Amino acid sequence: MDTANLVAKEVVEYYQPYRHKSNFTVTQVHGSVFNIDERYRILEKIGQGAYGVVSAAIDQVKRKSVAIKKIEKAFDQRIYTKRTLRELKLLRLLTHENVIGLESILLPKSREEFDDIYCVSELMETDLQQIIKSDQQLTQDHCKFFIYQILRGLKYIHSANVIHRDLKPRNLLVNSNCDLKICDFGLARSVANTKNDLTDYVTTRWYRPPELLLSWTDYTCAMDVWSVGIIFAELIKRKPLLPGSSSSDQLLRIFDLIGTPLENEIQMIPYDEYRKFIRELPKREPKQFEKIFSKAPKEALDLLKKMLTFDFNKRITVEEALKHPYLSDLHLPEDEPSRSEVPFYEFEFEMHSNLTRQQYKDLVYEEILLYHYPDFKKKYLDKIQNNQSVMQHIFDNANKNIVDEEFSSDQDY
Repeated sequence: MDTANLVAKEVVEYYQPYRHKSNFTVTQVHGSVFNIDERYRILEKIGQGAYGVVSAAIDQVKRKSVAIKKIEKAFDQRIYTKRTLRELKLLRLLTHENVIGLESILLPKSREEFDDIYCVSELMETDLQQIIKSDQQLTQDHCKFFIYQILRGLKYIHSANVIHRDLKPRNLLVNSNCDLKICDFGLARSVANTKNDLTDYVTTRWYRPPELLLSWTDYTCAMDVWSVGIIFAELIKRKPLLPGSSSSDQLLRIFDLIGTPLENEIQMIPYDEYRKFIRELPKREPKQFEKIFSKAPKEALDLLKKMLTFDFNKRITVEEALKHPYLSDLHLPEDEPSRSEVPFYEFEFEMHSNLTRQQYKDLVYEEILLYHYPDFKKKYLDKIQNNQSVMQHIFDNANKNIVDEEFSSDQDY
């Protein structure tokens, strides 16, 4: 029996009060069907990836332009479903000028007719990858302002005990006034709220720090700082810095740039095979950044070197980077907010490895309800405030009996 769209009767009845009462419109966007609230009028496609399609649209109630991201096949595989749920929660919890925010997640017609996810956010004009590749002139002040905003956003993210894990130019959205927002939290994790070791299967290869390439599993927020360093270098050079073709090639390119690790650093590497590999390499001395980045100011190169440090325990932190002399004319401590750690009960699902497809749908559906039903949201947040589970009723509901072997077999990382 196909269980992919089978919902327990008592669950359907439980969510009956939240059925969508507005009309829907259907729009074709480059082969993808957008079936959404008539409040929004689709304009054009502005992006596409493995997750689905992003379209520009008009919010006809607020009379403003927005971006609507359709997450297709969000419930096909466990790994992608968990990533999607994490990202939706983080985008609700992380409210900061340099982090893309969710204005809404569109309410489906009903729980039993729920398959696709539509996320509404601010419409941004481009991303840093397009800017780096373009012929548009970038001054030193442009570079500095971009790096400052990335670090300002990361300070807030890291203060929540969250690692982004996939920083790259494409995930940094930019407007014509140079405002920058960090996006795509699909690989982000709240470090304290997971029982699993972190994995090296994250981050686009070119932006991966050496600790990931050498299979550390207890890495820290410092991995994001390395990625920022690579992005910083690419802003200066206007081209990829370390375009490795494989993990081993990436390591060699890193060592060509910053030199081979010292013996005490090699001893820190957790696996014998990697220690042996590095010891057998020809010794490389660090390149002179002043020659590679000849147009960059001295203070910029000092910050770059401190970001691209092999030992992640010695790598500069985000807060230290914000205080660096290079950013002294932008650094304003009282305007660089932080926050408390994201609550455990927002991510309680991480502790349950055997949830069914339909239970994950319930979890995402309730995440959507938070944007549409104030009374539901108040009860939810009151429970969070009182350190009570907001998910136990889902863990216990009848959807736990609708087991889908194909969905259950997927491994998370």
